[in-house]
Amino acid sequence: MPDRDIREALGLRPVINVSGTMTGLGASIVVPEAIDAMTGILPQFVEINDLQRKISPVIARLTGAEAGFVTASCSAGISLAVAGTMTGNDLAAIERLPDATGLKNEVIIQMGHVVSYGAPVDQAIRIAGGKPVLVGQATSAYRYHIEGAINERTAAAVYVVSHHVVQYGLVGLREFAEACHAKGVPVIVDAASEYDLKIFLEQGADIVLYSGHKFLGGPTSGIVAGEKTLVRNAFLQNLGIGRGMKVGKESMLGVMAALIAWETRDHQGIRDREAGYLNLWRDTLDGRPGIKPVIEADPTGNPLDRLRVSIDPQEAHITAWDLADALARGTPPIIVRDHEVEHNYFYLDPCNLHPGQETVVATRLAEELTKARSSNEIIATPLHERNTRRFAGLLRWPD
Repeated sequence: MPDRDIREALGLRPVINVSGTMTGLGASIVVPEAIDAMTGILPQFVEINDLQRKISPVIARLTGAEAGFVTASCSAGISLAVAGTMTGNDLAAIERLPDATGLKNEVIIQMGHVVSYGAPVDQAIRIAGGKPVLVGQATSAYRYHIEGAINERTAAAVYVVSHHVVQYGLVGLREFAEACHAKGVPVIVDAASEYDLKIFLEQGADIVLYSGHKFLGGPTSGIVAGEKTLVRNAFLQNLGIGRGMKVGKESMLGVMAALIAWETRDHQGIRDREAGYLNLWRDTLDGRPGIKPVIEADPTGNPLDRLRVSIDPQEAHITAWDLADALARGTPPIIVRDHEVEHNYFYLDPCNLHPGQETVVATRLAEELTKARSSNEIIATPLHERNTRRFAGLLRWPD
């Protein structure tokens, strides 16, 4: 952990992140190599397009792509990639977007992939002037759904890889790409939070979009990688809708440094350290009334595990969401992975901890559970009130 915590000077809560690589918490701990690169370039002037040209072969080497560039976020990458399939290299059309008059603009996406990552996936398509065409049903899609949706107005197809999407009953990437390619439709993969940088192009994607600020440990950014012409057409959108999605020289170079560092990172050593955290938390919780701690693998195949903490409110005297909120309110605040909390469980993610924070998490868990058990009544706030508080707070911002 840094010697000086700037959060205190700014009056910010010193949260401990066991939620994961979440944008709302600052995504991840930026690696030292990226920090050094960003510090070095900040006082200097560069030709931005030339800097992007230098980054492209690094992205290509790490991902197996022909070319790549850096943008503001993975969400921006979706919009730029979609726009590129609509306009090609027509500069006049690029300036007209999101007016897609005269352009192919239908974008196929499985209904089970239309999720929110903080904003709706389909909105990223619509920003570009694309028209999302949802295929299949939320929990069921077949090849004929994809084939039947393709027509002369189809510009592209988007495939989302995420823990948020439905994990069963949908068409896998290989078959999805085969069906699209048979009719000349390029496939764009949103792989924001994925560890394997090569598998999606290998499985048939034409463009893959990654977050630069999640597992890579770079600054806030997105990476667009893939077939050279499609990547170039996406890059040209910086003359249009991409202007509002621009990224600074420091983020470009920071991502480049993070990619290079990724090649020599001790991935196994990191996994071993995280396994120690998970075992500590499991041992801390094991045997407590109403608590079932289980180590689970990541649902999209990333090489990491999390601790699922299932809670029986009758025995533990607290619901999963009330425990999550108690941890978040405490000192220090601990933010858990709670996107499925209505099922009375949450996850502890070990990938964004500074040394020693794992023991703080264990101590706070034990404190809150002991406090709850001593309560004469079950702590069970109506779940809808929790959601109401969340949005009420946003609607009052910045007050």
